[in-house]
Amino acid sequence: MRVDKMLFTDRLYENAKEIWEKSYQHPFVQGIGDGTLSEDKFIYYMKQDYVYLIDYVKLFAIGVQKSQNLETMERFAHLLHEHLHFEMELHRQYAAEFGITRDELEETKPTPVNLAYTRYMLNVAHNGTLAELIAALLPCAWHYAETGKRLKEQYKGSLESNPYKKWVETYSSEEFGALGEWLIELLNELTNGKPERELSLLEKHFLITSKYEYLFWDMNYHKQEWQI
Repeated sequence: MRVDKMLFTDRLYENAKEIWEKSYQHPFVQGIGDGTLSEDKFIYYMKQDYVYLIDYVKLFAIGVQKSQNLETMERFAHLLHEHLHFEMELHRQYAAEFGITRDELEETKPTPVNLAYTRYMLNVAHNGTLAELIAALLPCAWHYAETGKRLKEQYKGSLESNPYKKWVETYSSEEFGALGEWLIELLNELTNGKPERELSLLEKHFLITSKYEYLFWDMNYHKQEWQI
């Protein structure tokens, strides 16, 4: 009987499942799903997410540098271009629907959690391998896609009247999910046959940034700022 070999990302998913479930059940996420999240918290999130994205996009540029073949370089370069010229503009347009101006977005200062999260990913990206870079950035793309799909299914009966319908539709879309799927495929290719010491390091990065995803939701829910 043929037994399918577990992929490395299957292992990551299993070990992060408890963290991701806690994130999914967070009142910020559930408030988006059922439409009850207060608008001031969502506006706070939109501003923090914008400055987060500026640093997140830098990871694609580092991905170009770390790539070992033209095909991977081209894909990271495409992601960099798409996010800088289209995704961030869509974010600005969506923010404008909540009365947030571009100046307000760009004047936003990252919170301690936001800064710690992005600096962790950038440090891994600059100093590690391409596989480490992917392991660190993957929870954002993968967890968001999982969250969007689950919310759309859980709240499908009330989505039409949800003020955050566009958010749910965006992150549950096949188009958004394609990024995570490509990163999953690439990470499995890069880790095939690698020793356990390397896999353990990648898993550490993945679990840490999965925890940062939870802290990011919590930070926005409580509108956390610098205390001094």
